[in-house]
Amino acid sequence: MGGLSMDEAFVQAPEHRPKPTVVEASGIPVIDLSPLLAGDGVDALAAEVGAASREWGFFVVVGHGVPAETVARAAAAERAFFALPAERKAGVRRSEASPLGYYESEHTKNVRDWKEVYDLIPRKPPVALADGQLVFDNKEAIEEYDKAMEDLAFKLLELIARSLDLRPDRLHGFFKDQTTFLRLNYYPPCPSPDLALGVGRHKDAGALTILYQDDTGGLDVRRRSDGEWVRVKPVPNSFIINVGDLIQVWSNDRYESAEHRVSVNSEKERFSMPYFFNPASYTNVEPLEEMVSEENPPRYDAYNWGDFFGTRKNSDFKKLDVENVQAAHFRKSLGA
Repeated sequence: MGGLSMDEAFVQAPEHRPKPTVVEASGIPVIDLSPLLAGDGVDALAAEVGAASREWGFFVVVGHGVPAETVARAAAAERAFFALPAERKAGVRRSEASPLGYYESEHTKNVRDWKEVYDLIPRKPPVALADGQLVFDNKEAIEEYDKAMEDLAFKLLELIARSLDLRPDRLHGFFKDQTTFLRLNYYPPCPSPDLALGVGRHKDAGALTILYQDDTGGLDVRRRSDGEWVRVKPVPNSFIINVGDLIQVWSNDRYESAEHRVSVNSEKERFSMPYFFNPASYTNVEPLEEMVSEENPPRYDAYNWGDFFGTRKNSDFKKLDVENVQAAHFRKSLGA
């Protein structure tokens, strides 16, 4: 399994290499969404989500209503795909012209990631191999998981809107023709986990990321208080929610997206499934009018999500001489 072999392309600069031991994070907000499903306690939940988005940029949700078997079936379909022979996976390899499918040489911050990925939009027809066989024997499992993620994403979007004192559906319109996609990640055991990362340090560009991770662990987040990297311990039957750059911009910096990375290990493979909740490509992203005032002017220039997202995608394929485009590049200079 996993056709990766260690070479220079994977080696992180010394300052970005993981330490031999990464401390387990304490105090990460774990939010029980079950009151929301029961139709009460929405204001208290919104306040919890707001505090977590402000202080951490991410949080863990339990009691989210996604059936355990829905997650298990999707995770089984993911494992089955990555267990396919390399030539089968290569038959659905993505390209710059067709950015969905399998890929094993993705770059983050211009260093190659120690992982294999498969990107898909479950609402679209499945990719078939040349022999006509489907990549996933159980595409229904992936579709069912995707639908559950979308329902959860809109619930979280409502809680974020409420936490910013906006009307509950204030952000929903941006997702009418969404560019959301699901990624399957496979991190093989790595011979040099002290030199490489599964995914290098980055912030998520979209609105929200809903992450399933198995029990191997490896997700690290940069702690705000001291800038140290801390490990996010897997919590059974939970999802990790990352606040993305779009929420940071819409909230005019009221909330800040979390910088994170994935560490690998030499013994155990790891699987995860991030659901990237993204708006329509024609969305012009800028601070919401309700979030700006004379005392708090807009901190970002407007940018087009489709253009931005396309540029980001291209940087996955090749090593660039410059850092790939970030929301921070649109930050206004507000003077000293």
